[in-house]
Amino acid sequence: MQEVSVELLTELAPEVNTTNLLLDRVAAGADQPLFRVQRDGTWHDVNAGDFLRDVKRLATTLINDGLQPGDKVAIVSRTRYEWALAEEAIWFAGGVSVPIYETSSPFQIEWILRDSSARVVFAENHDLRANVRQAVAQLGEEVRVHIFEGSDRDDKSLIPSAGLHHLMVDPQEVDEQLIESRRSSMRLEDVATMVYTSGTTGRPKGCNMSHSNFAMVAHNLAGHMLDILGDHRPTLMFLPLAHVLARAVQQTCIHGGSIIAHSSSMANLVQDMAAVKPGFLLAVPRVFEKIRTTALASAESSGKAELFLKAEKTAIEVSKIRDARARGLKARMPLSLRARHAVFNKVLYPKLRGVFGGECGYAISGASALNEDLAHFFRGAGIQLVEGYGLTETTAPATVNQASRTRVGTVGRPIPGTSVRIAQDGEILIKGIGVFASYHNNPKATAEVFDAEGYFKTGDTGVLDDDGYLKVTGRKKELIVTAGGKNVSPGPLEEMVRAGRIVAQCVLVGEQRPFITAMVTLDREELVLWGKAKGLGKLTLEQAAVHPEVITEVQSYVNTANLTVSKAESIRKFVVLDEEFTEASGHLTNSLKLKRQRVLDEFDDQIQALYTK
Repeated sequence: MQEVSVELLTELAPEVNTTNLLLDRVAAGADQPLFRVQRDGTWHDVNAGDFLRDVKRLATTLINDGLQPGDKVAIVSRTRYEWALAEEAIWFAGGVSVPIYETSSPFQIEWILRDSSARVVFAENHDLRANVRQAVAQLGEEVRVHIFEGSDRDDKSLIPSAGLHHLMVDPQEVDEQLIESRRSSMRLEDVATMVYTSGTTGRPKGCNMSHSNFAMVAHNLAGHMLDILGDHRPTLMFLPLAHVLARAVQQTCIHGGSIIAHSSSMANLVQDMAAVKPGFLLAVPRVFEKIRTTALASAESSGKAELFLKAEKTAIEVSKIRDARARGLKARMPLSLRARHAVFNKVLYPKLRGVFGGECGYAISGASALNEDLAHFFRGAGIQLVEGYGLTETTAPATVNQASRTRVGTVGRPIPGTSVRIAQDGEILIKGIGVFASYHNNPKATAEVFDAEGYFKTGDTGVLDDDGYLKVTGRKKELIVTAGGKNVSPGPLEEMVRAGRIVAQCVLVGEQRPFITAMVTLDREELVLWGKAKGLGKLTLEQAAVHPEVITEVQSYVNTANLTVSKAESIRKFVVLDEEFTEASGHLTNSLKLKRQRVLDEFDDQIQALYTK
């Protein structure tokens, strides 16, 4: 199959916009909880009507301060309730939101403010306000900076405040007619937000995302995934709201009836899940990898590692049988396997589900490839991981597995209103409701990413099976061609090595080389737990990079990965680096994508050594 299309479930009138998702939610039940917010260590519900009231109060402040229709307003903050409140207020005031990762440097902030023309900024706290001010000093133009955590209107000193209330006018000061005029001035075709790409190469480009992109995706994704997003299940949002995926799902939740809580720190994630008890989660594969390895470390410390591994194997076997049945294949569930699974489902799997709060039956995984065994493990243990696929330019979810129609190893079928085509060279092409209109002030770049028929060229490669399920096989530009002419897609092999317990990153090398090699970095936290279990003590990265047992452990991951490819594609040699790839080091983007060329350039000496020793 070379193309698959899924028809729209819902069409929208051209005069509506994303704010109608909130208005519809209020109309369906103003007294029903929409958000769950933590204040002073206690979680409180915020109903839809109260949220709308505060949105209008903050929107009035923006208008009073001079915001005009179409003006850009930036948000620099971690994921939190105030993020959602600020963006909704921007839209109700007729503005355009410009998200900026809170990890961005002043240099990066300056570029986005300059390129977008945003002259109003919401910053989370004093430190981020300082970064914005440093960026503004380079910009050389006046920028108004509001702060989430409290400041007076003259911006002279910090004062205690619960969120954004210090910026809101009194309810009686809201001009309902003016707010409605501003809100309704934006139509489906108008720009709702400018989302800047991660910037793996060159400066980030601003993607003009329309109200249609968000509203149409919300309506059609909610209807497409009723088995997960229905029944008013609560969810805990912890991915960066600066990323389009988190906001697309958040707007879908507003439309679909879910209760949304926010966790701004990965360190507090388990504690927050226990309090919120989400029915489903949105996460990236690394979260599930960490939960799995933490559970294994806990089992090791209590002398139950062997039991854990047996339970894991059982869960994987059960899930694989279910997956085969979903594909229409005959697959028998042996009584012995059924019995083992039943026992583990009483004594071990509930503990794993308890990490997620005890009521989480589903998790949507996106942003990067999900290891198949990891997906099978969690599904067999009672938490179904459904994988999806998309890019910033497609408002994230272009394809996704449905809970009742999941095929592990694929990213599902297109969401309603979307077509996926595979080009002659294997590139994935997408057309549909989520595809953006253009890059801001960059017609040349825009023209380069659309083909003659209006399909967006993703830069990824993939295949469609006979039933229209997409499997992503790699990045078109990252294809390695060895000296022998063998084409190797690095993604799948890197993913398998990265799934190893103590590995953080894996980068394949081999362009015009005689064979494939790899550079591996270690996960500092997992290295400590693994070293303790092995009786090696607390190894530093420098010690671990040359330790024989570490090398042997990494070799076992490489051996497993090599079983999936031919000898010509296999990893012949590798080196363990004594440092980490992070955003701070400049090797990862804000969305944690690898800056491959930068890594290859900076570690050229290590690469040369792999081919000379």
